[in-house]
Amino acid sequence: MSQTAEALADTRQREFAFTRRDFERVRRLIRERAGIALMDGKQDMVYSRLARRLRMLALGSFSEYLDHLESARDAAEWQAFTNALTTNLTSFFREPHHFERLQEVFAQRAPGERLLLWCAAASTGEEPYSLAITAAEAFGTLSPPVSILATDIDTQVLATAERGIYPLERIADLTPERRRRFFRRGQGSNEGNCRVIDELRSLISFRRLNLLDGRYPLRGPFKAIFCRNVMIYFDKPTQYLVLQRMMPLLALDGLFFAGHSESFFHATDLVIPCGRTIYRRADAEAA
Repeated sequence: MSQTAEALADTRQREFAFTRRDFERVRRLIRERAGIALMDGKQDMVYSRLARRLRMLALGSFSEYLDHLESARDAAEWQAFTNALTTNLTSFFREPHHFERLQEVFAQRAPGERLLLWCAAASTGEEPYSLAITAAEAFGTLSPPVSILATDIDTQVLATAERGIYPLERIADLTPERRRRFFRRGQGSNEGNCRVIDELRSLISFRRLNLLDGRYPLRGPFKAIFCRNVMIYFDKPTQYLVLQRMMPLLALDGLFFAGHSESFFHATDLVIPCGRTIYRRADAEAA
């Protein structure tokens, strides 16, 4: 099929010209930028998410948009491109067994020790706030000896996370005690929403971080690293590279928490399993 015929076939039902070549360019750019390996069947998702950028910039085709992206030194548009293609599916206390194991970590804290935790895919904030709630409950205080770093590549979801404001349905599955203790219902124009209490928000620092960056400007060691449902979007070599950068930041007795669909049998020199989707440093035994 010629390029012209391809374009006609791809755009017959679409507002903007979007060819297979455009899709392959998007795949290459998002992999280089964020390590995300887009599957072959994601054309419609890519189109729907990036079409908003074309409308905003008053561009007529994807090739024009991608030319603009690659030729312009427009950091804001590169961030918008990355934000649009980042999947952010999360909830409070997703995979509850991880938080049960985290309580055991808290119970083993040495006297006077302040525990550092890293949530490496904070998304809209439900996960780091779940860590903070777990800490408050484990230590019986709203000022537990815990500091949480929450990072994400997507600046939009980080802004939502830092605000800590959610529709009430987002906390519907929490126990009444947790809803009462850790959230405040909105009034007036905020009716239907809730906000995480200030004491929990003060435990968390939010920062943008691309896991593909050459170095992580972070200070550990972290007693726990939550990096859940991110590695699934990376190929195996990229997963290995990210683990290489993360493991020196994990305490020798720390735990690495992965998503339910993620496994690292290709990286047993870096991490070894010690629970359901829970890992520790492979070099911990030798230390």
